[in-house]
Amino acid sequence: MSEQRLRRLHDRVRSFPDFPVPGVLFRDISPLLKDPAAFRTLIDLLEDHLRASFPKIDFIAGLDSRGFLIGPPLAQRLGIGFVLIRKKGKLPGPTETVSYALEYGKAELEIQSDAVEPGQKVVIVDDLLATGGTMCAACELMKRLEAEVLECLVIIELKLLKGSEKLKSIPFYSLLQYD
Repeated sequence: MSEQRLRRLHDRVRSFPDFPVPGVLFRDISPLLKDPAAFRTLIDLLEDHLRASFPKIDFIAGLDSRGFLIGPPLAQRLGIGFVLIRKKGKLPGPTETVSYALEYGKAELEIQSDAVEPGQKVVIVDDLLATGGTMCAACELMKRLEAEVLECLVIIELKLLKGSEKLKSIPFYSLLQYD
C-alpha cells in the first residue's frame, strides 16, 4: 500500500471538536466522499486488502449509515452481495436486534433474520472505530445468524479509545489511525 495513496485519504479527513457532544473529536469523511479520485483510492485500497487477505467472502455487511457508503461499491468490486445492519426500527420483516453502549449514549442495531445463512463468510465495514461498541454489536448480530465474521474493516481507527481490543479474536483492519 503506497504512502501516497494513504496520504490522499488522510488529507481528505477533517476534524470537528465537540461534535456531536462536548469532548468528542469528530472525524469527518465528507471531503473524501466528495472527491471522486480520493473515493476511488479508498475503494481500491480496501479491495486490494480484502483480495489479498481472504480467498472467499460471501457478503460485505455495512453499518448504518456510513458503512452504506463504502460497503456497496466494495461489494460490487468483489462481485459479492451487500447486507444492511441498521438502527432499530428501519428494517421490514423478521429481524435480530442487539442493544449496546455508544461513546456518548446507548443504541440498538438490527439485521434481517434471513440476511445471511449459517456458515457464510462476512466482512463488516464502517467508516470509523472508536470505542468498538457498534462494531461489537454488529459482530454479535452475525454470531446470532451463525455467520463467520472474517474481519471488521474501517477507514479510521481512533487508537486511544482501544475499540479494537473489544473485538478480541475477530480480525480488524483500519486504513488510517489517529491517536
